[in-house]
Amino acid sequence: MDNRQRAVLILAVAGFAVVLAWLVRVATQPSMSLLYAGLDGPAAAEVIAALDARGVAYRLDGTAIYVPDGERDRLRLALAGEGLPATGPAGYELLDNLSGFGTTSEMFDATYWRAKEGELARTLLAEPGIRAARVHIANPPRRPFQRDVVPTASVTLTGRAGPVDMARAEAARHLVASAVAGLAPEQVTVIDAVAGVLLRPGEDSPARRALDAGPDRAAEIKGKLERLMAARVGEGKAVVEVTVETVMESETISERVIDPDSRVAVATDSQEKSETAEGTTPGLTIASNLPDAAKTEATPPGKRNATETRERTNFEVSEVRRERVRMPGDVKKIAVAVLVDGIETIAADGTRSWAPRPAEELAELETLVKAAIGFNAERGDVVTVSSLEFTPPPELGTVAEPGLGARLALNAMTLIQLGVLALVALVLGLFVLRPLLRAAPAPDPDAGPEDEIEAAAPGLLEGSEDIAAASMEASQEILEPASAESERRRMKLREAVESRAEESVEVLRNWLESDRSEEEEEAVA
Repeated sequence: MDNRQRAVLILAVAGFAVVLAWLVRVATQPSMSLLYAGLDGPAAAEVIAALDARGVAYRLDGTAIYVPDGERDRLRLALAGEGLPATGPAGYELLDNLSGFGTTSEMFDATYWRAKEGELARTLLAEPGIRAARVHIANPPRRPFQRDVVPTASVTLTGRAGPVDMARAEAARHLVASAVAGLAPEQVTVIDAVAGVLLRPGEDSPARRALDAGPDRAAEIKGKLERLMAARVGEGKAVVEVTVETVMESETISERVIDPDSRVAVATDSQEKSETAEGTTPGLTIASNLPDAAKTEATPPGKRNATETRERTNFEVSEVRRERVRMPGDVKKIAVAVLVDGIETIAADGTRSWAPRPAEELAELETLVKAAIGFNAERGDVVTVSSLEFTPPPELGTVAEPGLGARLALNAMTLIQLGVLALVALVLGLFVLRPLLRAAPAPDPDAGPEDEIEAAAPGLLEGSEDIAAASMEASQEILEPASAESERRRMKLREAVESRAEESVEVLRNWLESDRSEEEEEAVA
């Protein structure tokens, strides 16, 4: 190799060693997995301090903490045993700091409700879709002669991947209502930190359930009717629309019916009283009051009899009392519209024709629909079945296909490593191995002795006439069978060429030029 080739080889080997060392370092570096993300400052600081105390390697990426794959699960269990990370506000451990001395009832109540709010927030954070949660409970103190005091509460939620759905909002509402005595679910307000108010006070309940029950019931009826129509007219040949009107208000009916013709004696009270009196009563007149009045004649003796009878009877009249409570959600009316495609026929020549379905078939389908929905004419239900021609929708857009990135389940770091490795291999192949391993040109069978000499002694400099004669003799003997004399002359030629390299090259050059000029003259002739 000359100096240039040696320099290229040294640089290539050094570059390959550096790249290989970098690839080995990347390959041997442990893969990192997410330990915790979205922690607030104090909680993240506590987790990092615990990792430093254990001597575990970690990497911070914003609010995310990454640890080696093999250590992630073990660290989570170990940190959970130490109460880390401290998610949400403090819970019942606040009560541990209270002592019997210097703690008033107001202080205890305030601490108790703080602990209750913290425990509820922790429970909400256990939901995988909730990233942050706060609970506020308003429980006014009880006072004598105070009526209608009900507690209220509000919950603020933050989702991990967008707004919080209604199912989680309902679950949070019922969780808080069940944890606080006397708190009704409709008195709990649920707020999403992104989407705003999800559930307002008083939205629970029967009225809201009735509002949600209507579409659900309509979807259920629609599914039944679509399966029924598909069995008769075929898949995609019928379109069904169902509307269900539900009762939105609640009603309490109290009824009392008294029948005056039906009475029953429940008690009878009888009382009888008799009185008899006999005796004389002196006659009393004005004259008897005068002095020296003449004595009047005494009245004959009298007799008196009195009888009194009383009877009381209590009757009970037949009475019926009814109390009915009608909750929201009852079906008020059902309306069903069914659109059925007609009958399509293909003639022998390939032409297509369409005809509506017979009236008898539509009547049978209408009967089936009425039976499936529980048709009630008194309720005002409506069922309509019609046969019309369907218009096929035009094909719009293109088919969505996964791209190259979706097909290659590789991450960015893996792609970078593969690209660097391929680039290094390409550079080594083109600029190092290819020049070094380039094979010498094969000998030409038609070449003369001068070609063999030039190939055997490349790079020789110019020569002299003595060397030329020796080289001519040696070149003539190259084609002859090998002998001792020819071998001696070849050795002599080699020694002469090595000792007088410049003159040898000059002789060979002149020889080649003279041969070329003779060939040109022969070609011209």
